[in-house]
Amino acid sequence: MIIGFEAKRVFQNFSGLGNYSRNTINLLNKYYPENQYKLFAPKLTGLFVLPASTEVITPVSFLWKYFRSYWRLHKCSELLKCNKIEIFHGLSHVLPSGIRKTGIPSVLTIHDLIFMRFPEYFKKLDCRMYESITRNSCNRANKIIAISNQTKADLVSYFNIDPKKIEVVYQSCNSLFYDRVTKDEKSLIRLKFNLPNEFILNVGTIERRKNQLSILQGIFNEKIATPVVFIGKATEYINELYQFILKSGLQKQVIFLHHTTDNELRTIYQMAKVMIYPSFFEGFGLPVLEAQASGCPVITSNISSLPEAGGEGALYVNPGDISEIGKVISRTLSDNQLREELIKKGAENAELFSDKLVAERLIRLYKSLI
Repeated sequence: MIIGFEAKRVFQNFSGLGNYSRNTINLLNKYYPENQYKLFAPKLTGLFVLPASTEVITPVSFLWKYFRSYWRLHKCSELLKCNKIEIFHGLSHVLPSGIRKTGIPSVLTIHDLIFMRFPEYFKKLDCRMYESITRNSCNRANKIIAISNQTKADLVSYFNIDPKKIEVVYQSCNSLFYDRVTKDEKSLIRLKFNLPNEFILNVGTIERRKNQLSILQGIFNEKIATPVVFIGKATEYINELYQFILKSGLQKQVIFLHHTTDNELRTIYQMAKVMIYPSFFEGFGLPVLEAQASGCPVITSNISSLPEAGGEGALYVNPGDISEIGKVISRTLSDNQLREELIKKGAENAELFSDKLVAERLIRLYKSLI
């Protein structure tokens, strides 16, 4: 098969949508190298190393390089037939207009509808734009992939999509998280980032929805002395964290890291005592799976899609209950047997999301549409 992908996030997004897009390309190339994979990307960066059976199509003329967004949303569909695309997959909420006229079947991955559930987290104009693009792309698609049952339910509820049009295909995490690092590798990372011997970990964009402030409040309330490391891109919300840190005297206990590679992140997961992820809402919650695959005990929220991601391999808390968050962190840090049980069950759960199983489901879906 010759499979085309709307691939902006492959090259331009460091976190969730980008990780999903890169993982999808890599796992398909790994298990089905006989196919050709063509990535339609408005801009190239050094963020992704192309596997052997992939090719990138980007704007060529000065005009389309200048109007990259228009190229992605409209012009792109005109290039599919000349590239002999047999099926086209929008990896992150977008299918170009005109794709129906090409007669080429299309698949669209929807990660979440957070802009519908929590519009207060977004600018009004951005919300309208996201809704318009996503709704129109859903209408164009022959099949929609939801990355969780939560996302499928939201598509039915907010966009009135026929449930039969939606297939839940859980995402995998980068296979490197399943591999163990050496003591020397841990020592190098500890030295590079000046990390303490023991620490609590949180991974994800530092934003209100991810609820990092409740982690700090829980740690303060329970008088937990273990340092906490936050890894993720910062937004304005980080200022609220800084204010609480100063007010509560936690300056020497909190570390922020904003740019780490996957290799570095894998090592940090394997060094952490526990990963806490008390998000208010997620389409899936990839850090939960990454931590479990890395052998790190996980505490996460008992709402949205997070129980789907964590399965029986995580502890669950009410993200709105600061006292519960602090108590569960404290209990996990002090109970070695509990952590070992979480590591064991987490590893078993992570195996259910192996890249081989995800690749098989994607290829089966593609073939059903051709």
